Amino acid sequence: MADYKAPLRDMQFVLNEVFEVSKLWAELPGLAEIVDVDTAGAILEEAGKVTAGVIAPLNRSGDEEGCSWSAEGVKTPAGFPEAYRTYAEGGWVGVGGSPEFGGMGMPKVIGAQVEEMVNSANLSFGLYPMLTAGACLSLLNHASEELKAKYLPNMYAGTWAGSMCLTEPHAGTDLGIIRTKAEPQADGSYKVSGTKIFITGGEHDLTENIVHLVLAKLPDAPAGSKGISLFLVPKVLVNEDGSLGERNAVSCGSIEHKMGIKASATCVMNFDGATGWLVGEPNKGLAAMFTMMNYERLSIGIQGIGCAEMSYQAAVGYARERIQSRAPTGPVAKDKAADPIIVHPDVRRMLLTMKALTEGGRAFATYLGQQLDIAKYGDNAEERARAEGLVALLTPVAKAFFTDTGLESCVHGQQVFGGHGYIREWGQEQLVRDVRIAQIYEGTNGIQALDLVGRKVLANGGELLALFAGEIRAFAEAAADDEFSAPLLEALEQLEALTRQLQERAKENPREPGAAAVDYLHLFGYTAYAYMWARMARAASGQADDFHQGKLATARFYFARLLPRTQSLASAVRAGSGSLYGLEAEQF
Repeated sequence: MADYKAPLRDMQFVLNEVFEVSKLWAELPGLAEIVDVDTAGAILEEAGKVTAGVIAPLNRSGDEEGCSWSAEGVKTPAGFPEAYRTYAEGGWVGVGGSPEFGGMGMPKVIGAQVEEMVNSANLSFGLYPMLTAGACLSLLNHASEELKAKYLPNMYAGTWAGSMCLTEPHAGTDLGIIRTKAEPQADGSYKVSGTKIFITGGEHDLTENIVHLVLAKLPDAPAGSKGISLFLVPKVLVNEDGSLGERNAVSCGSIEHKMGIKASATCVMNFDGATGWLVGEPNKGLAAMFTMMNYERLSIGIQGIGCAEMSYQAAVGYARERIQSRAPTGPVAKDKAADPIIVHPDVRRMLLTMKALTEGGRAFATYLGQQLDIAKYGDNAEERARAEGLVALLTPVAKAFFTDTGLESCVHGQQVFGGHGYIREWGQEQLVRDVRIAQIYEGTNGIQALDLVGRKVLANGGELLALFAGEIRAFAEAAADDEFSAPLLEALEQLEALTRQLQERAKENPREPGAAAVDYLHLFGYTAYAYMWARMARAASGQADDFHQGKLATARFYFARLLPRTQSLASAVRAGSGSLYGLEAEQF
């Protein structure tokens, strides 16, 4: 398995040259005193060191050993507890956390880069701090001051972990039918009873306590999703002085045996009258949960980017060294029996596809992180509202498109290795297995596509899309002679035209949005990446060094070989739902 090296140069390019984040930070009151270019650079450099030096070496061994369950608890693979302590002591669990409770307070654009590094180095490992950060975000925004003061400092410090307990055996996406109950007690606490499945990090040996956020229903709750409340249920009860007390009535019944992410404990959690406390208002649990969903779904998307980056690094290294056959134009390595496979057109096609999709995704993740920062820290109500609208629109695209293209890139990386890509020791087959889950959890990519089309585009008459489209159009028209402006505008106009067609067809046939959803999301994703690549090309233009010239060459590849995928996607969207319903259920 190749060694991981954080792509710091590319991250700095996106942050400082493409998006010029320091200008935004200076304008946001909550960030101006906390972060600047030098601070951000130092943070990313240190994150690169810990992820490459401490976490990445455990990736293959963690996959080979996996987690193990016993009645006493769940044991993570060798080296994980020690690595987690190192990671926590560096403050990385709380990198985006509130400084009031011990977090670093870094903006999401920085947190996104750190998340990518961790996911590249070791996706299984990265899930533990990610779930803790998500739980912290919900508590910070919805819990009482007492609960925040009692739990957040230790969670940000990595002494305690967090988990999100949503799914039940009979209720996946449809949370309105959950059965977990919460009975109010005289002291203001609740007794929580029920079973949750697929709970990432529900039990492990990395921290001394795990704080579960559990969706449950009160006895008098309304039916459906309007009757869901959120409860904080610690694994170990916490005394008034902050010390740990007795074990709560919550246990791990088993762990799942999975295709990938084997070093991440995926648990069945049983709550048997466990003591918990209400977070936020009664029957408003989904609102509290969705506070962190935009952040979490972006984080899941970044898992696709992270795995793709690791696969790309390994594939490039292999392609430079592996010799097979001669270049189409004649020998290149004349002193060797054959040429490195990087000379062959098909290998270049795969590598450039990986590079273009991964770097496009990194830019898009940074752009979306910027919108999250404006929405959180901005003092201009109009700008905050615009950023919130863009976040709502683009989050399902990021989650689904990053992970769909992440799997594509990892498969390309495996293919570059040929037969060796199928062998465990080279690492590529693990990346394919690991990244596959990112298309499934936190809302399957099909659900993300339905969310985009139904809630984020059609439900508001395309208003949110108009925000994004207006920005792209203004960018392209500002430099009409740019080689990328015309194809960017053409792709945008195609997206807008298809949106209008879909709006009209949906009025006549309720099947149309669902039939078009996945193809529409992919078309949206390729168009958004075209915007990102046009911005990166503009930032790189006029600079003669290898790095910037490489950016321009990759942009040209993207526009020539990947953006045209939108043409077939557009044909599929226009085809409508009729062909999907040509068979009766018995005919399948």
